[in-house]
Amino acid sequence: MRTRVSLSPFLKGVSSDTVFQFILACFAVLSVLVLAALLLRELIIGAMPALSAFGFEFLFSTEWNPVVGEFGALPFIYGTIVSSMLALLIGVPLSLGIAVFLAEIAPARLRDLLSPVIELLAAIPSVIIGLWGIFVLAPFVREHIAPVLMEYLGFLPLFKGPAYGYSVLTAGIVLAIMITPIVSSVSREALLAVPRLQKEGALALGATRFEAITGVVLPYARGAIFGAVMLGLGRAIGETMAVTMVIGNSPQIFTSLLHPGYTMAAVIANEFTEATDDLYLAALIEIGLVLFAISMVVNIIARAITWRYLRVPGGS
Repeated sequence: MRTRVSLSPFLKGVSSDTVFQFILACFAVLSVLVLAALLLRELIIGAMPALSAFGFEFLFSTEWNPVVGEFGALPFIYGTIVSSMLALLIGVPLSLGIAVFLAEIAPARLRDLLSPVIELLAAIPSVIIGLWGIFVLAPFVREHIAPVLMEYLGFLPLFKGPAYGYSVLTAGIVLAIMITPIVSSVSREALLAVPRLQKEGALALGATRFEAITGVVLPYARGAIFGAVMLGLGRAIGETMAVTMVIGNSPQIFTSLLHPGYTMAAVIANEFTEATDDLYLAALIEIGLVLFAISMVVNIIARAITWRYLRVPGGS
């Protein structure tokens, strides 16, 4: 015979809202504990042999030779920063133009049609974008974009040849495509949150639509737009598969954007299964620790800025 145990005596006098809030709080605390366990158990402890062997010199060394046990993270940090900045340089103006068009210029029907299509770009798997980069973008960069850059801007170190196709420039273009849905969506919401009286007041004073957008709407939403850019930067820094497929994977400090490079995420993805000893594995985990720290800082700053300017009335 089964005995039914009632929990009602333990919950006597406790409202259902309190129980519901307690359960949700447990979920939130659990997510924080999982993150802390990942950071402590998998990253810090796993990277301890490399931390003990190299110290802070690991971050500034350019040597990466697993055969002789020489490991330095600077080429990967450098490649990550350069490719991410290049993605912002290409993607932010494009994203901002899309956001302004959808929020201020496009008719309602066209806006309702284009907005979901642009946001769907974020749902494309990165490996698909990487394949497109291998078979379409890299040959196009090698045969069409790179020759033009070398001919007219070849006097600059940034655009000296030879052109390989699989390069930092190609990776930057791929990253720019991947961050465009994030930056444009958040920027569009920020522009739509600008009070109509701000724009209508500028138009009533004789400003053109261009002057109203550039002089009133964009300055009012600049904080949230900056937060959107930071979110895009966080995505660019942590992207792995698409960048690995097109950047060339060369652990060197480069000066030309037409040369191959390497990123922190790419070296972990490529070499983790090849790590044959504990120090090699620890060095890769330490690179992951650095990547984790950078990504967390960037995303925290972006979330804080976006929350402030989208939630606080008159936040500009």
